[in-house]
Amino acid sequence: MKLTQLLTIFLMTIGFTSQTLFAAELVKPSPNGISLPKNYKDWKVISMSHRIDNKTLRTILGNDIAITAARAGNTNPWPNGTILAKLVWKQKAEKQWPSAIAPDKFVHAEFMIKNSKKFKATGGWGYARWLGLDQKPYGSDKNVAQECMTCHTPVKDNDWVFTTPAIMP
Repeated sequence: MKLTQLLTIFLMTIGFTSQTLFAAELVKPSPNGISLPKNYKDWKVISMSHRIDNKTLRTILGNDIAITAARAGNTNPWPNGTILAKLVWKQKAEKQWPSAIAPDKFVHAEFMIKNSKKFKATGGWGYARWLGLDQKPYGSDKNVAQECMTCHTPVKDNDWVFTTPAIMP
């Protein structure tokens, strides 16, 4: 093999590797300055939900602080440092089992970040959402969390969180 071919293969390998390693850094922050949490796809499951009104399936993940709190029943209030991730898919009938539902098109990833001091104006939570597989930040300005607060008002007495942690055996 010629040196130029080896060099080309080497440079392509480095390019693909760096693209994979730094994909999270390529996603723009939310308009309110919150960055997409690194490695969130490796977090553990806290719960799941199914919204029948808009036919979506949701998996709720948590960082280590959230997992520890959920398993200990320490969720009202959630401790500072908690990050909850909600991954949302449209639903479809399971091909091999039509009476079951399965995830279809990915809709968005949304996050709640607990920091009582930094996010005092929004109940101690920072909110951010990224749309679609390309993870485009949601919202037009830094006040995007106000829309989230309006939706979360019914669960104000539950530390602004809809999620009910699944009980583990």
